[in-house]
Amino acid sequence: MNRTRTNDRSARTRNGSADSGRGDSRFGSSGRSRSGGPSRSGGHGRRPAAVQGEFALPRTITPALPPVEGFAALDMPGALLGALGSQGVTVPFPIQAATLPNSLAGRDVLGRGRTGSGKTLAFGLALLARTAGQRAEPRQPLGLILVPTRELAQQVTDALAPYARSVKLRLATVVGGMPIGRQASALRGGAEIVVATPGRLKDLIDRGDCRLNQVSVTVLDEADQMADMGFMPQVTDLLDQVRPEGQRMLFSATLDRNVDLLVRRYLSDPVVHSVDPSAGAVTTMHHHVLHVHGADKHMATTQIAARDGRVIMFLDTKHAVDNLTEHLLNSGVRAAALHGGKSQPQRTRTLAQFKTGHVNVLVATNVAARGIHVDHLDLVVNVDPPTDHKDYLHRGGRTARAGESGSVVTLVTPHQRRGMTRLMAAAGIVPRTTQIRTGEEALHRITGAQAPSGIPVVITAPAAERPKKRGAASRGRRRPVPAARRAPVRGQSTAGTAA
Repeated sequence: MNRTRTNDRSARTRNGSADSGRGDSRFGSSGRSRSGGPSRSGGHGRRPAAVQGEFALPRTITPALPPVEGFAALDMPGALLGALGSQGVTVPFPIQAATLPNSLAGRDVLGRGRTGSGKTLAFGLALLARTAGQRAEPRQPLGLILVPTRELAQQVTDALAPYARSVKLRLATVVGGMPIGRQASALRGGAEIVVATPGRLKDLIDRGDCRLNQVSVTVLDEADQMADMGFMPQVTDLLDQVRPEGQRMLFSATLDRNVDLLVRRYLSDPVVHSVDPSAGAVTTMHHHVLHVHGADKHMATTQIAARDGRVIMFLDTKHAVDNLTEHLLNSGVRAAALHGGKSQPQRTRTLAQFKTGHVNVLVATNVAARGIHVDHLDLVVNVDPPTDHKDYLHRGGRTARAGESGSVVTLVTPHQRRGMTRLMAAAGIVPRTTQIRTGEEALHRITGAQAPSGIPVVITAPAAERPKKRGAASRGRRRPVPAARRAPVRGQSTAGTAA
């Protein structure tokens, strides 16, 4: 395995930060502010003009290795190739075929691709292959994957776990909302690969439970969301602690100028690969804007939720999510709420109920816009239109994944029409616009809407499985909560029991 590197990072400038925040209000009114760090310099040569909303991609000095047609052509351990076959992964996705030859050779990588494009294995296989055969000392991981949310951290861990086991590497998941003591114990026991959110990892470093000076391969997944969520100071601080000559891979669905800061400072002569056009347009995804009057919006939302099949409904605020969830439950719709005000065990349980069909409607804030994969989900509804085209693309990215088809429906009241037109233009999308009144055939044709039963339902937690013996790959994960502890207390609202 070629683990040599030819890039010298010792002269890099690593100062500055960016921060952002998001307001919170009722139904379709949220704000976002962004601030950049100090003026930046560097990069390799002049860049072409940037496309709308994104920075110009850097030019690669060293020619990239050509893409491969199959995994067998890659310089990977036989155990990893065998694990791919046993998992039924036979043909690489475009982003995997293009980036893996280079990342396996130790090159830095800048990859852009929408969620569902195969990014996790694109960086995960390279990280595992280049770490295979090594053993981490206590508190000193060898590889690091930074992600913005707990849900994405768990999804990445689940996706990589069978491959990590095949090459005898230990994974540790480090996220907020879970017992920090268990995560510290996993790091003290030794974990070659850490999947982490920036805040919790910083907490563990400050406690002395983790050091990054032995990390030789670092991955930033969904880098643009980390910037949007205000994690840029923490991310840059963490990147300054890993081995300066190490390999960096940055993957993102969109590349705005907050990501440009990371590219300029931490990637050296990166191989650049973009799977999708900048707008993230997907031919199997159908976009509908439904013009509704305020008086009809609530009923239209209820009828869409009552459709046959699962749907994710996005709203702006936690309060609005809870209110709609309770209304749907009282109307006879099996719904559950997901937002940042829920504990991590609640969020994990709610997602599991939605994926298994125990609930049909996931009512969520943007916490569910990334890092959630649900097979065969064919409808996403923006009850509150997003205020940013990137949020629209990521919400919509929950459907039409991996070649499947799906629809994204946005409910727009008269005063929101102008803003929605601008947003769609920024996203590079031409939607199909329809005037909708509740009870009309068009609403049913587009969304499958139907009248709810009107019989209130209560979502109970499914019976818990017996905990499996904890192995190296599951260190630090929380054991399933016994069903008796999850039972709703007397007087609890149906919205509470649903989440």
